[in-house]
Amino acid sequence: MEISGCRLFFKMLFVASLACCSAANAQTPWPSKPIRVVVPFPAGGFVDAIARQIQPQLQTSLGQTVIIDNRGGAGGTLGSGEVARSQPDGHTLLLVFDSYAIYPLAYPKLNFDISRDLTPVTQIASNPLILLTHPKVPAKDLESLIKLLKSQPGRVNYASVGVGSSNHLTAELFQSATDTTITHVAYRGGGPAQQDLIGGHIEMMFLSAALALPHVRAGVLNAIAQTGAKRSPALAHVPTVAESGYPGFEVNSWVGMLAPAGTPREIIDRLNSEVRKLLADPQFVARLEDQGLVGIGSSPEEFAKVLTSEREKWTRLAKERGLVLE
Repeated sequence: MEISGCRLFFKMLFVASLACCSAANAQTPWPSKPIRVVVPFPAGGFVDAIARQIQPQLQTSLGQTVIIDNRGGAGGTLGSGEVARSQPDGHTLLLVFDSYAIYPLAYPKLNFDISRDLTPVTQIASNPLILLTHPKVPAKDLESLIKLLKSQPGRVNYASVGVGSSNHLTAELFQSATDTTITHVAYRGGGPAQQDLIGGHIEMMFLSAALALPHVRAGVLNAIAQTGAKRSPALAHVPTVAESGYPGFEVNSWVGMLAPAGTPREIIDRLNSEVRKLLADPQFVARLEDQGLVGIGSSPEEFAKVLTSEREKWTRLAKERGLVLE
């Protein structure tokens, strides 16, 4: 009996010690170490620019170093997959843009599930795409451009940063809406595509407002139309495609934050709250607007709905136009 009692005592002591350890771990403050924000694209792009704008404010508010880690490759899927396989402890985050919603379409052999393995935190910012043309194109407004495209089907080229990119899909949607035919030239990145557009080797391109504005302001490219539901304040003189006779046409390029699935909800909520605080700062908002961006700061649930809506929209377009995005 004494031996049995001793065994019971030590068993109870062991269980109690485990409970204490679990409680201590649960109470470990977050963040307890530097936070790594993975940008699955090379430095200098649209997503990277947003990441570096929110970095200092997050460092201050969270009291930890925030490291921007550029992990480019395979259209953003390599870095995204790395985050999907990371520990869900709030110390590894992911910033993506609109192409994330069509990963399953463009990469059918993707080794992670965007709906299951990553969880939305917030949609940070959004901006329309701008339909740009080289000055050698004689059309200076959307109506005359469409007339030109219809008179020369397939003879005008448009650039994209790759098959399945927002530039590519927006141009396909545009052709469907306007009953025009334009030839697609896919590049391996935004830099070479923009250089060839500026050099006149390509006639037109849909480019996010944040990237298009410097070229428009410098006068090296013409802004013909924008794809948002309403005009961007930074390009208030440029009409939308929708108001130019194609109601319902709307495409926005956006940046959002995600975390590995299983990240505690209290951490997701804290990150969401900190981004919203940043987007309530008038100075930060003014900087965004100067780049043609609009701050969003959606809830995780609202961002999840955006991802679903985007995926359904582009899947439907791909089927209608017989696009092969692989």
